[in-house]
Amino acid sequence: MAEVAIVAGLRTPFARQGTAYKDVTALELGRIVVRELIERSGIDPRAIEQLVYGQVLPSIAAPNIAREIVLGAELPRSIEAYSVSRACATSYQSTVNVAQAIAAGAIACGVSGGADSSSDVPITVAKPLAKALVQLSRARSLRERVAAFQGVRPTDLLPVPPALTEPSTGLSMGESCEKMAQENQISRAAQDELALRSHQRAAAAWADGRLREQVMTVHVPPAYEAFEQDNNVRPDTSLEALQKLKPAFDRRHGTITAGNSSPLTDGASALLLMRADKARAEGLPVLATIKSYAFAALDPAGQMLLGPAYAAPRALDRAGVTLADMQLVDMHEAFAAQVLSNLQKLASDRFCREELGRAGAVGEIDPERLNVTGGSIAIGHPFAATGARQLLQLALDLQRRGGGLGLATACAAGGLGAAVVLEVQA
Repeated sequence: MAEVAIVAGLRTPFARQGTAYKDVTALELGRIVVRELIERSGIDPRAIEQLVYGQVLPSIAAPNIAREIVLGAELPRSIEAYSVSRACATSYQSTVNVAQAIAAGAIACGVSGGADSSSDVPITVAKPLAKALVQLSRARSLRERVAAFQGVRPTDLLPVPPALTEPSTGLSMGESCEKMAQENQISRAAQDELALRSHQRAAAAWADGRLREQVMTVHVPPAYEAFEQDNNVRPDTSLEALQKLKPAFDRRHGTITAGNSSPLTDGASALLLMRADKARAEGLPVLATIKSYAFAALDPAGQMLLGPAYAAPRALDRAGVTLADMQLVDMHEAFAAQVLSNLQKLASDRFCREELGRAGAVGEIDPERLNVTGGSIAIGHPFAATGARQLLQLALDLQRRGGGLGLATACAAGGLGAAVVLEVQA
């Protein structure tokens, strides 16, 4: 199997819902970042054979966002493209799909990534109204047009926003995580401390330029004003400020707040992948190679966001390495309580024996090696864009530390988990 390299990566600045990108679609964000990535890489676009891209909040106008990006970014029409969705692990999936095609010899070069806009969500209508509108489109007379709406009530005219709960459990992500926090005895203080660290590290990385190299400037239409930096990072936040926030999901006994959770966010990311020997032969940089990957699933009625505790050990085993071998770990911060729960389970002999069938604990993660340039709580979380953001950020963080192994992992809705092991040569 061919060795797969990440040779370039890029993302837009991430923006809180309803701010910088309030009038920009996910498709446009994806088109912007993919086109800029290819221009910066210097690669001949004709060398790209496949583009796999993801979107979690679906677009009715452009359901196959991947192919529309190829066409909208003025790339060769010969690039075949398809779209994927795996909730918050979507660009893990798109990256793995391209990597699998390269490793199998089907292609030598491809692009992966994802984009989402929480500001541009699909709003639908109630089923009785939808049925009436279909009948109306077929009506041939005034009587038939009037008859189409006979079963429609005034309440059916209200728009229907996207569902915020898991269909299988009836709980939102936040409610599921609140349940985990209580069952795992994750304190409010520990959550706020992790959130503060995320903001402090992201702010420091922006201040000294570490995040700048992986983020493009977006000139936002219609005025084309320059938007250069993630606007959720709070350099001036404090533990005292975080402690004042009220619980968001369990008003009386809860510990999860807006401050220790990732916000609804707009943004896009992309990676350029290539067969490693081809990249080296052409003098292209090898930011990192993909040593292994794994996905996992668990019952969402249990501790739904424990996906990393299940997926990460599989990826480590497939790479023939241990958690102790990781120079750095990047774990998606959906909620601080979710991160702390996963760290707890990975370090638990009992959990690893009973749930994973292992001889003992996977291991502990040193906080100084976890999310060293900030995570999703500070940076933001455009659902489909986060995985590629993590992989790029981890690869560059490893490079600055002289190389080594790194683990990127994420939870996802539906009780899913994803993990990738990267290697950066010293």
